[in-house]
Amino acid sequence: MIAAAYPLGTSVGEEIMGKQKMPSTGALRMLKAAGVDFEIHRYKYEARGGTQVSARELQVEQHSVIKTLVMEDHLAKPMIVLMHGDKEVSTRALARHLGVKNVNASKPETAQKHSGYLVGGTSPFGTRKTLPIYAQESIFELGLIYINGGQRGLLVAIEPAVLESLLKVERVSVAQGVSPD
Repeated sequence: MIAAAYPLGTSVGEEIMGKQKMPSTGALRMLKAAGVDFEIHRYKYEARGGTQVSARELQVEQHSVIKTLVMEDHLAKPMIVLMHGDKEVSTRALARHLGVKNVNASKPETAQKHSGYLVGGTSPFGTRKTLPIYAQESIFELGLIYINGGQRGLLVAIEPAVLESLLKVERVSVAQGVSPD
């Protein structure tokens, strides 16, 4: 297994056992500054591998790996949607909830412009711009979630309540089917 957990309380950028440095991203700095308990997990990133790869590498259920998706409405207003790794977002249900014509995934370069993160490394924490965040309500039923820490191949394990304590999150019910990941 390539995943590596870093101990809670290790400061961002600090050397661990004299070998590796804990990565420093906007997401990790935000979590650390807020005093949140989190655990870092690294894994070998595979382009287009999605949550299936990260769940396999961390040996966790894909349902507990949360995707951070940058989407936009018909007026190109950006937003973040948090969804279980084994589910897809019903864009129709989300558009209805928001009262807009439609919602679609942002192009990678647009997503990067809004979030400040590369696609595959997008975190809802420490984004470049403050974006509205919509989270699938069933995420909050889990005991622990694995969500991107702001870099490809880097997830953080946190309690779902952290999402609402640090971010302005609106719970939604927009999950559908099984993700093709």
